[in-house]
Amino acid sequence: MKTSKSIRSLLIAVPVMTLMACSSGPSEAELASERNRVAAEQAAAQKAAEQANVEKVRMEAAQRLQQAQEMAQQERDTLMSMQTVYFDFDRASIKSEFYSVLDKHATFLVKNSAQTVVIEGHTDSRGTPEYNIALGERRAQAVETYLLNAGVAASQISVVSFGEEKPAVTGASEYAFAQSRRAVVVYK
Repeated sequence: MKTSKSIRSLLIAVPVMTLMACSSGPSEAELASERNRVAAEQAAAQKAAEQANVEKVRMEAAQRLQQAQEMAQQERDTLMSMQTVYFDFDRASIKSEFYSVLDKHATFLVKNSAQTVVIEGHTDSRGTPEYNIALGERRAQAVETYLLNAGVAASQISVVSFGEEKPAVTGASEYAFAQSRRAVVVYK
């Protein structure tokens, strides 16, 4: 009897243990869930890497833009130190010594199409106010024509004449007169 109880117990225990052993592994649903979790983590990691790349590209583009703006500002500052073209008495023709200065302004303006300038024409105090306004305008227009011929867009240039109203140097000496006979390229 004891043997028969042992056999009966064994007959019950073996299938139970077999069932337990079989059920201890992950089910198909659990495996699918795990695969989905891993795929979601990989997708999130890839998306984060792509976002990091996009941010890196944006930062590099911003740096390049800032460097370009700084270089343009430095070039503009350099041009500000050579913005005056001087003229002979009662003349509105540009002297050849100022061609290189105007070429630099033209190159800068062509590269920076959003930049605008006002060309101010000036004269010395000799002559009538009406004549000096007209002469100052002819001087400013001479500079404008030179820049236009060098490729600068007309929309970037405006002209104004002050005549004798704003002398560079006050006085009645030849030096004062020579400093006042000018056209000035003013960046806006």
